[in-house]
Amino acid sequence: MSSSAYVRQLSGGFGLEKRRSIWERLNLDPPLLFALVVLISFGLMVLYSATDGNQAELRRQVIFIGIALIVMFVVAQIDVRVMRRWAPLMYLFSLGLLVLVLFFGSSSNGAQRWLDFPGLPRFQPSEIMKIVLPLTLAAYFSRRAIPPRLKHIGWALVILMLPAALIAIEPDLGTALLIAVSGIFVLLLSGISWKLVFSALGAGILSIPAMWIFYLQDYQKLRILTFLNPENDPLGAGWNIIQSKTAIGSGGLYGKGWLNGVQSRLDFLPEGQTDFIVAVLGEEFGLAGILFLLTLYLVIIGRGLYIAAVSTDMFMRLLAGSISLTFFVYVFVNIGMVSGILPVVGVPLPLVSLGGTSVVTLMLGFGILMSIHSHGKTAFRYAD
Repeated sequence: MSSSAYVRQLSGGFGLEKRRSIWERLNLDPPLLFALVVLISFGLMVLYSATDGNQAELRRQVIFIGIALIVMFVVAQIDVRVMRRWAPLMYLFSLGLLVLVLFFGSSSNGAQRWLDFPGLPRFQPSEIMKIVLPLTLAAYFSRRAIPPRLKHIGWALVILMLPAALIAIEPDLGTALLIAVSGIFVLLLSGISWKLVFSALGAGILSIPAMWIFYLQDYQKLRILTFLNPENDPLGAGWNIIQSKTAIGSGGLYGKGWLNGVQSRLDFLPEGQTDFIVAVLGEEFGLAGILFLLTLYLVIIGRGLYIAAVSTDMFMRLLAGSISLTFFVYVFVNIGMVSGILPVVGVPLPLVSLGGTSVVTLMLGFGILMSIHSHGKTAFRYAD
């Protein structure tokens, strides 16, 4: 008798077997799915106002959301352990796409970040790497002793720095840092020594003057200076953040009402449908709307961390934890940037801002979380 058959027989003998629900047969997690659907629906309401009812942009976003939901469902059906076997090839493929961007990528606003293939919509390979990098590092550490040895940490840093460096060259320093953070979370969750963590933080702080002098471009330095004092150039570099804070503050407790925002309607707020969409939300729905948004994000992040905590496999635990924490960083950076507590780095608000590739990539990540929750249960919990 095979081990799986024995487990089924044993679980039935103890009365532990029970009928699987439709959600379990579909490998979907109802709490996570419900929170995602509510967030996307609320985001489309805000986006409708931010785009001033632009039907073409909304239709395109809805199409990408539909594709993203299909991707999430398909990925949820795949045993995540299969992804572990394919992780190295996925990493090399994604790295190859980033190299192609440097030579054949299309440019926009002075940055070369997109690829245009015939018959396919334009997309950013860096978005794919947001999922592939933590997947690769989780697979790497799952095959080694935990906590990892120093040489394994060194190889992990090489795996992490290659895509981050290629993205920084585009240039897209904000996305490069976020992708590096997604890999760093895997390192932290793998149990590396806190002495190493604080040493790395110290080295990073000491390297700031050198980065300022030799690496940062003029526009990047301007963003940092504007963050420190946006009133220095209120009609130029400081315009976006000043108008953003004005929009959020004018919303008050309950906002001015849907479609009644002034800053976005009169075009005082640039990039209202992408980077600064929280300002549109704050003006029209007020503090209550922002708290509702934050609650949805906390439910999604909390559910992801719960899935990581109950996973019985190290690979699944590392991957689920890094995906959830990285999602938190995206939310924190965008809202912090719009409210003036972080420099402007061009990070869209997850599942709310306009953007096709971002939505598909994020939902792919949530499909992985659902796969982990479905395929990572202990053998005694259910019988097939």
